Amino acid sequence: MKAADTLLYFLIIMPRIDDYINAKKLAVEKLVKDNFTDLIAKSRFERVKTDAKTDNFRIPFLDRVYLTGFPDFDFTDEADADKEVPIQEQVIILHYLTGVSHAQLSGNRIAYREIPGASFYYSAFVKRAIDPLKKVFGTDIEKFKKAAACLNGTVSEPGDAGFEFFVLPKAPLQLILWEGDDEFPAEANILFDELCGKILSPEDAAWLAGMLVYRLIALSYQ
Repeated sequence: MKAADTLLYFLIIMPRIDDYINAKKLAVEKLVKDNFTDLIAKSRFERVKTDAKTDNFRIPFLDRVYLTGFPDFDFTDEADADKEVPIQEQVIILHYLTGVSHAQLSGNRIAYREIPGASFYYSAFVKRAIDPLKKVFGTDIEKFKKAAACLNGTVSEPGDAGFEFFVLPKAPLQLILWEGDDEFPAEANILFDELCGKILSPEDAAWLAGMLVYRLIALSYQ
């Protein structure tokens, strides 16, 4: 495991592994009562079959593609079935599936604080996402641009560099960076589509932003 991947593992996977396992169990118990075709339509994931009987969600997530069956929700990596799918990523995807509706993206970008109930998690959001984004890329905009290209980031207007990432189809994140210099420190912001706050909890939204930032950091060292 590379150093950056190890850092990502300990920051995101290790702290509450039992909680994540329980969260997955609860999400699956809810999802098995739903209809696969309806979930596909709401989520905008792709429908694939691994055999004649098994329906699967095909889920591009950051720089990997996952498959998970219905109704078992066992996750595998499409490129390498032996490669572990991090439990935190599984939970984020399952929570997305439990929260998503047929509502469409609003096109209205909001700050994290504007997500209902997010104030309680704001300091954690800053530590997980904003601070690492500034620390690693704040004085190296070109490194940020190269990493963003690896995740198919779409250029957006604000800041010295800004990119939008569709980590999940109805939960895009816009990362904005203002480069620091000898006089002024780097600044950063992360914006969400207004719909995201109706799909993911504030804690999940913070984790999703952190996952994106740390995956960009990992890619910048490759």
